[in-house]
Amino acid sequence: MSGYERGTDGPKVIVAGVDGSESSLRAASYAAGLARRQNALLALVYVQPLITAGAALGAPVAGTTEEIAEGLVADIRESTERVKEIWRVRWEFHTFRGDAYAGLVAAADELKADAVVVGASESAGHRFVGSVAVRLVKAGRWPVTVVP
Repeated sequence: MSGYERGTDGPKVIVAGVDGSESSLRAASYAAGLARRQNALLALVYVQPLITAGAALGAPVAGTTEEIAEGLVADIRESTERVKEIWRVRWEFHTFRGDAYAGLVAAADELKADAVVVGASESAGHRFVGSVAVRLVKAGRWPVTVVP
């Protein structure tokens, strides 16, 4: 049993996954409104993908990958700062590494999330199987809201 109780008085920590996509920014907006109404902390989480060894073969990418990643994180953070209602709530921006699902699970665990909000996948292949949202719901560990 963890050291905190979930679901008794509404969420106190809401994790919203952001990746710069339109659906993730809509999810951040929705989560900001929810956080404002619940007087909860909004934790905006970007999961930075890990580059596989195969993708890096033959190219000196170590330094450039970090620079690109930092630029992307800055862009995502800047776009989330323009989200409607963001300045009306307590919020934090976090970056985790890994695949989107594992990163959001790690974030939700570490931040002791009471709820998780994500955008619907904009990838056609994910509409039926394997989306991060579906995997989070199946994990059954937090209420999950999927914003179209």
